[in-house]
Amino acid sequence: MSAADRAFGTAADRDAWGTAADRLAEARELLAAHPVVDGHNDLPWALREHVRYDLDRLDIGADQTGALHTDLLRMRAGGVGAQFWSVYVPCRLTGDDAVSATLEQIDVVDQLLERYAGDLAPALTADDMEAARAQGRIASLKGAEGGHSINNSLATLRALHTLGVRYMTLTHNDNNDWADSATDAPRVGGLSAFGRAVVREMNRSGMLVDLSHVAATTMRDALDSSVAPVIFSHSSALAVCDHPRNVPDDVLERLPANGGVAMATFVPKFILPAAVEWTARADDNLRAHGFDHLDTTAQAMKLHRAFEEANPRPIATAATVADHLDHMREAAGIDHIGIGGDYDGTAFTPAGLDDVAGYTNLVAELLHRGWSRPDLAKLTWSNSVRVLRDAEAVARDLRSRTAPSNATIDALDTPTA
Repeated sequence: MSAADRAFGTAADRDAWGTAADRLAEARELLAAHPVVDGHNDLPWALREHVRYDLDRLDIGADQTGALHTDLLRMRAGGVGAQFWSVYVPCRLTGDDAVSATLEQIDVVDQLLERYAGDLAPALTADDMEAARAQGRIASLKGAEGGHSINNSLATLRALHTLGVRYMTLTHNDNNDWADSATDAPRVGGLSAFGRAVVREMNRSGMLVDLSHVAATTMRDALDSSVAPVIFSHSSALAVCDHPRNVPDDVLERLPANGGVAMATFVPKFILPAAVEWTARADDNLRAHGFDHLDTTAQAMKLHRAFEEANPRPIATAATVADHLDHMREAAGIDHIGIGGDYDGTAFTPAGLDDVAGYTNLVAELLHRGWSRPDLAKLTWSNSVRVLRDAEAVARDLRSRTAPSNATIDALDTPTA
């Protein structure tokens, strides 16, 4: 039995088996066999914002340190074996504009898969993920971030699934017509009747219901409605950091019965209590100068850096993320947690988790805390593969017994003021 397989009880015992360098070597060895499935990366939107999808100008086949959190060299260094690429569009895009922009995001992921076919493997199923791993390629899946992307149309939802989208986050930062967001004033009280129909159609299609960004009421309604496992593609523990983007314990405790997986995020303003207030002030500073608070363009980051110089930023670390994972493991169980970094979707990252090469540092920290190799293999790889496989099984059963729904929001929901 290797040192990492022993779950030591005391700090002295944990330190006894080796140095930090030993733990990093052990982490790399583990990730070579059980690579990271990361639930959320915003590279497609970063490519839109920085170069309008000109892949020659931002070639992720080369080192893009300083420009992006993500490139293939650093993904390899970080032990990434599968990536859900977010095909996010902001809430300011509505109606058909949101749908068109989502299609453009899907298209750029497909361009990446064609351009870097030696490294990135298109994946639609859990079997595809396993096949990519066997080939030494990074399985690439798509996740739509925000239910506004379907423009209140179940047919559009099914079309996104046909185009390879394997999860949809029910909301982004704002409510939509049928679901409440964690960071907006309550509107429908969770999920409306149409929102529950969206969840049912996602179950039937085989698209994972993603509950990151949604209000706690929406989380509970979705768990009540879904017959397939749900995910949180990039959310951490509310009990560790009191931010509405995080998951309450009562929801984490429901994941074993549902079969779902909560994937801890690395965004400092969601995981470090001291960063919550600082980030609110930094975001206000961006807005005061005419930028969206999510803007990561060069001009916005220059303003951010000037604010940080005058107002030192609280620094999260790999240990901060590990604190969340320790709690999430206790609340949900080892079979129901994963990792969703949110790289290229955040202005700041924790020290040691600066970019996609940093997963080894997180695994090394968890080894230091006594996590066993089998448990780490579940965290990094097998839980996320299993949740997609289970959703596929539910979809096969539902499609054998039910027809596609053509329900409309007008038919199911009473308009709200």
